[in-house]
Amino acid sequence: MKKTFENVYQLKLSMKGIIPRIWRQVQVPENYTFLELHKVIQASMTWENYYLHEFEISNPKTGKPEIITAGGDDFKYSGKEPPVPEDNARLSDYLTLENNNALYTYNFGDNWQVEILLENILPRRKKTEYPICIEGERAAVPEDVGGILGYEDMLEILRDPEHEDYEDTILWLGEDFDPEYFDPKDVSF
Repeated sequence: MKKTFENVYQLKLSMKGIIPRIWRQVQVPENYTFLELHKVIQASMTWENYYLHEFEISNPKTGKPEIITAGGDDFKYSGKEPPVPEDNARLSDYLTLENNNALYTYNFGDNWQVEILLENILPRRKKTEYPICIEGERAAVPEDVGGILGYEDMLEILRDPEHEDYEDTILWLGEDFDPEYFDPKDVSF
């Protein structure tokens, strides 16, 4: 059974700590859960969902920050309040035009942080399948690159074909990897 919805959330997903920014603009159904948003972020950043993740967002009813995550046995939360299960938490219960941002953290070792900004709430377009990626810039950071410093080292190696790690880096990334390339048509949900 397909879930019905009237509106879509236009979100801007921007990686923190990397200049120039790596970002995506996506549209998702208003009734999506945070689990479904997690999958959208993973696909739009070409990540493989190898690691734990969490969302941090202010609860619009209480004004208090909340953690939304998959939880389970792999996730040991040390906060005062237990995390909210992401498969039950709907975007529409948290994101409003007034309460319009959240933070997504993926791979607590590399600590990738993606700012989520609700740019607009739009009417659903007929004959359009959601989610969709509208725009974006730059290739996403590869899995297991080693955080921001590892990513910067990787870029430095790619600029220097004489670097001792150049061949291994090209072998790992693939010869076609271009850190500046992004085409939203390549995103498959």
